[in-house]
Amino acid sequence: MGLISSKDNSSSFEAFVEQLPDLKDKVIAITGCTTGLGYVFAKTCVQKNAGTVLLLNRPSERANKAQESLQAIATSTQVETIECDLQDFASVQEAAAQIIKEKFEALDILCNNAGIMAVPDHATVDGYDLQMQTNYLSHFLLTKELMPLLKKAQELRGEARVVNQLSLMRIIPYTNVKEEFLEKNGGNLGGSGYIASWRRYHQSKLAHSIFACALWDRLKGSGIKVTSAAPGYASTNIMSTTPGFNGLRWSRILARSPEDGCMSLLSAAFRPVKEDKPTVWEPGRLRLYGPAVEFELEKTSTKKEFKDMVWTASEEACGMFTP
Repeated sequence: MGLISSKDNSSSFEAFVEQLPDLKDKVIAITGCTTGLGYVFAKTCVQKNAGTVLLLNRPSERANKAQESLQAIATSTQVETIECDLQDFASVQEAAAQIIKEKFEALDILCNNAGIMAVPDHATVDGYDLQMQTNYLSHFLLTKELMPLLKKAQELRGEARVVNQLSLMRIIPYTNVKEEFLEKNGGNLGGSGYIASWRRYHQSKLAHSIFACALWDRLKGSGIKVTSAAPGYASTNIMSTTPGFNGLRWSRILARSPEDGCMSLLSAAFRPVKEDKPTVWEPGRLRLYGPAVEFELEKTSTKKEFKDMVWTASEEACGMFTP
């Protein structure tokens, strides 16, 4: 049965959620879910009766409040926070180890959602660009570490998914991925000017998109599906902390709600997907507004030389990954 396609408003989101499958017994992990799209995703999983929802967040008061609010509405779902700082590879490894140590039998959905946008040109503790490590490299590492649990879910229930949160900025501006952005050049990638900050964001989202395609190649036919989403123009907390959006009231007025923006991510996680090529769920109108539609990913993400380069650079940063 197809899902409802209608205008962007709360009633359409409610109807959309009603038609998502029941998530009983599913174990779902999501990064970056204190507010915005990630929180809506986690809340929807709780409302759809997921067995366990793991909130992978940095320690903060917002993380505590998200945990409390989701527990308050949970009737059959175990909600648990796993401390995970994507700006520190050691923290990511510790988070994955904790998930495995707590003896979750399997992981049905890993949602690589967290991200930062157009922040200053700083290095992480590991030496990489702040945006590249947060938005992409740490998700590569997390996926690598949790792959055994995804394989177990596929064995037990016939399917698992790695869901990647992308952005339309992966193709705007239309430039190719550059290896130097994936190397230990944090703080030396153009400075903190407006254009340079957005360029680093673009490179991080393009790298994540290329990773999704490279992982899709490696897992094709395995029963572990690799899907992607982009929210279009959605009003979230990230807009209030990003240069160019902060203080611009019109940006909020024109933007969709977080609920409408999350329909792409929820579609990538729970709707039937094409299995003959890597795709992205994105709003159907100008890639900014409207119901989520499944599009083919662009040549900048599917080109073999880019997939090989990004995978090799990611392994150099995070270790060998043979799915």
